[in-house]
Amino acid sequence: MRLDLWRWGLVLVMAAAWGGWAGSSPGEELMQPKNQEIVRRTRGDGHWFPGDKTALSKMINEYLGAAPVKALKGRIIGAISPHAGYVYSGAVAGYVFRALQEQARQGDAPATVVILGFGHRGAFRGVALMDGDRIRSPLGETALDQEAAALLCNQRPLITLNYAPHNGEHSAENQIPFVQTVLPEARLVVGLIGDHDANTHNELVDGLVELAKTKKIVVIASSDMLHDPDYVLVTRTDKASLERVAGLKTKELLERWSYQNQIFCGMSAVAVMMRFAERQGVREGIVLRYRNTGDDYPDSRGSWVVGYGAVVFPLPVTEAK
Repeated sequence: MRLDLWRWGLVLVMAAAWGGWAGSSPGEELMQPKNQEIVRRTRGDGHWFPGDKTALSKMINEYLGAAPVKALKGRIIGAISPHAGYVYSGAVAGYVFRALQEQARQGDAPATVVILGFGHRGAFRGVALMDGDRIRSPLGETALDQEAAALLCNQRPLITLNYAPHNGEHSAENQIPFVQTVLPEARLVVGLIGDHDANTHNELVDGLVELAKTKKIVVIASSDMLHDPDYVLVTRTDKASLERVAGLKTKELLERWSYQNQIFCGMSAVAVMMRFAERQGVREGIVLRYRNTGDDYPDSRGSWVVGYGAVVFPLPVTEAK
């Protein structure tokens, strides 16, 4: 059974690399009458996560219920959450969203959630923000924060409204059903970072800092960790990476990252989120959970092991708002 699940996961990765799922033709939502609202939809339904509302809700709530997170005193303004198929990384992502859920229950929910991912199918220049009015998943529709997106784009030429890279890309959208479950009133900004250029990072960090002056936001960097057949190497490397994350050592992470050593597959998203958090006054990241597929599916060792980390970045209590 475990080996079958692992093979199924590899099929998902290969399908994404081949350009998305059957039935997702580029730009199909744009073929609408003028003045009609644009409703985007998630593409991973039935693949990365269940396509049935009841099954998806049950799965997410089971992950949340199995994530014992201690109460955090400072408001969470940033997080790292994995984005693989839910059967592999959903339990780890549950720790991030349980922490956000607990804060929301105490009346400290963000108004806008900014999800940052990247394109698995190829690089592009700058940042592509999803345009449209709402996005629909099996759990229902959530408003896209057009005001926040416009602010991020304003006088920042590397940040644009561009749906094309999002069509069939799972890295950011896999966070959406979790957000819909724990923060049902929040609006969304969904962005894909297409390169690792410092100018792109700088514009996005500056934009997020400006946005945080007008809205209560949380920035979620969607990223898995090292991918390699060697279980020991993945475990050791990910532990070192998480220590640097907790210490806000963004520069060290960027120096160690390369296309041959992808300690985070979404390194740009992680770096931008960490720099934003630091500029907001965050002093440390808190690692809530780490697992890799070799831990949960031993048959994957020697074949393909992927690491998953759940990290949150709370403001110091004196600065929490």
